[in-house]
Amino acid sequence: MPLWLIFHPDGTFEDDASKEALSADITKIYTGVGLPAFYVVVNFIKMPGSTVWVGGKKLSKEKPFIRVAIEHIAVTLPNEDKVYQKTANAVDAALKPHVGDKGYDWEFHIDETERRLWKINGMFPPAFKSEEEKIWVTENRAVPLEKL
Repeated sequence: MPLWLIFHPDGTFEDDASKEALSADITKIYTGVGLPAFYVVVNFIKMPGSTVWVGGKKLSKEKPFIRVAIEHIAVTLPNEDKVYQKTANAVDAALKPHVGDKGYDWEFHIDETERRLWKINGMFPPAFKSEEEKIWVTENRAVPLEKL
């Protein structure tokens, strides 16, 4: 599953429409490589007032700072610079209209978690691009494998 934690200040991502638009662009990254849409979880975490400091200084309200922490669990990327760069560029492309084009500063990082330590509804997800996972894509939900 991709898990995105979007830390944002007051005045940004205040309405459902802005959250839905960014979440949809994020989801496209992953459905584009064959993952089920329901794997993608995006949490918007409002950081009120003076809760974010960078370089030991309180951030200005004039230029919002958005911090994104991303966990990749469903698929581990090959250890290749070109693949890492392509992935980071896809994240930039998803964020740009919602963050960069608004004049906000932003930063993100991606961690990869061992897939074998991941479960959905008490089930280990099927292997990436397997026939069972294709059913999860079609159903857009976790389906007990023993029922397949």
